[in-house]
Amino acid sequence: KDKKIISLFAGSRSSETSILLPILIDFIKLMNDKFNDYLFVFHATEENKNYINDNIKTANTGNIEVVSDENIKSQILSNSVFAVSKSGTVSLEISNLKIPSIILYKMNFINFLIVKMLVKTKFANIINIAAKKEIIPELLQGDCNPKNISSKTIYFLDNPERMEEQIKETQLILKSLKNAN
Repeated sequence: KDKKIISLFAGSRSSETSILLPILIDFIKLMNDKFNDYLFVFHATEENKNYINDNIKTANTGNIEVVSDENIKSQILSNSVFAVSKSGTVSLEISNLKIPSIILYKMNFINFLIVKMLVKTKFANIINIAAKKEIIPELLQGDCNPKNISSKTIYFLDNPERMEEQIKETQLILKSLKNAN
């Protein structure tokens, strides 16, 4: 039986991956408690794929894969039903392919305080910043935990009309960003 793909982006820098990977593995375990028809695919870099592979082996869930080849990553993302991604330019790629998603961002507390003082925006994601509202849900810092990621993901998967709405709104923002150039 074909499993539906949920793409996961834990970040390209090891500092991001080391923070988000344990959270995402616990998120997968929560999802597996409720569902058995999803395949979770980590989109890795050549630099972090071994680290991710080592960590998922110990998780022992059986429905996680890791890809680092750019062509395969693109293919998998375009066939995904949903994406869970760290904040960054990858969210534009996800939106471009019309894949509904949520955004994660978590950094160590000191860095968070510094960024909070320097950055005067309500949102972490470029789509939300451009829209001046939250189109793609953001789970930041303390809210970035397995339980919240799971409940947001399930909310979207259970409400296809919300996914459609997000796709429609992201397309409008992407269009306005392209026209601004």
